Amino acid sequence: MTQTQMAKILHCSQRVYSDYERGELDIPSDILIRLADFHNVSVDYLLERVDEK
Repeated sequence: MTQTQMAKILHCSQRVYSDYERGELDIPSDILIRLADFHNVSVDYLLERVDEK
């Protein structure tokens, strides 16, 4: 999946998504929730707070 495709799913621009991937921007909670829902995992899993998806 391209950054442009993921950005569209998350309702942000490709440039902003790229900044998220590189760690240059903190991901806002609403985007983090969408990302977790897309990958069918918990937000805690994305934040590496738990090992279980």
